[in-house]
Amino acid sequence: MTDMSKLRPPEPGKGAAVIVVGGGVTGLSAAWWLAQAGIDVLVLEKGIVGWEASGRNGGGATHPVSPLFREEQRLWPMMDELLGYPTEFRPHRIRVALHEDEMEERLRGAAIAVDQGFTFEKLDNKTLRELVPIVDETAVGGILSNYGGHANPQRTVQAYAWALQDRGGRIQQHTTVQEFELRNGRVIGVLTDQGRFGCDALVLAAGPQTAWLAARMGIDVPIASARVEMIVTEPLPLMKHGGVDGGGLYGRQTLRGNLAYGGGPHEWLQAQGLRTARPVNSPVLRSLARRLRELFPKAAHVRVIRSWAGIVENTPDGRPILDRLKNPENVVVATMSSVGFGLSPASGRAIAQLVTQGHSDFADLRQLDLARFADLAPDWRARFGWIEVAPQLDESPAVVS
Repeated sequence: MTDMSKLRPPEPGKGAAVIVVGGGVTGLSAAWWLAQAGIDVLVLEKGIVGWEASGRNGGGATHPVSPLFREEQRLWPMMDELLGYPTEFRPHRIRVALHEDEMEERLRGAAIAVDQGFTFEKLDNKTLRELVPIVDETAVGGILSNYGGHANPQRTVQAYAWALQDRGGRIQQHTTVQEFELRNGRVIGVLTDQGRFGCDALVLAAGPQTAWLAARMGIDVPIASARVEMIVTEPLPLMKHGGVDGGGLYGRQTLRGNLAYGGGPHEWLQAQGLRTARPVNSPVLRSLARRLRELFPKAAHVRVIRSWAGIVENTPDGRPILDRLKNPENVVVATMSSVGFGLSPASGRAIAQLVTQGHSDFADLRQLDLARFADLAPDWRARFGWIEVAPQLDESPAVVS
């Protein structure tokens, strides 16, 4: 669990040069980069920072299809030193192929990274089982990427928050944003249940609540919310590389040996303003446990000891939105479409540059602007089938006991 006992509350009602709405990894990283530049910044969070998806996810940091990929890879190995607190980042990632078609899929994905100058190793069954002793013995192989990696979400959120505070940034938790005060095409204040906070610029990085809050400024941000689930097992002996994906599952082995994995199926949710996480869904957990045993049959004896359900946002094309708006012209919208954790070092730096100079000098963000959805059909969610329905899942007992 994330320990935020060191966080000092700011003075109620006092504003900042830049207000960041949302205390997940994206908002915290952006605020930290701004504070690094000497800018007065305040994070407003409706609950506890990192308490939802940002602090409880698979921890992966491998996104070769993103324009932020190079910067993601450059920054992660340095983050412990830059922040001054541990993130438990570990390099490399193994992607298991349970059958030949999946191997072809793995190789296609790796080729995207190769085109950007990165390398990988193709693993046969024998080498895979040497690196991942608990894997299914019938797996055809996999790939070992010499890029990417994984970190501890709780530790990373904590590191961002403490590092931000060390550099003069402020965080106000348990503060729900309700409205925005606009004047002459700019946001000049944020109205909350704890009073008004004045600002010169605004970063909206509120995860699933981004669309609802953007609408308060007359901005349409097309995102759909979905519930995701994670399970954590008892510890096992440490493997050489803890980041192992396969069978539609994503996750990692923690430094204490636990397996922490998720992977759907996800439940689409109807937008309801500022709703927060739901209780876990037992059929989803049973499905995750069954699939985890299929991927790692030699770990079938370990028990599931923890589970979590949270809400993440998804854009229609599955890519983030990082954009400085034209109206209000001092607002940056940042929604990461379920890939926020791994990209957070790079996305936070990009957001800070959007605030201070209107563009990023290390990544082409044009493909992530909001305008790409200008012609999106109003009923796009229904057309995609992204509507709230009861999941139809295997009701048999969990096979990881």
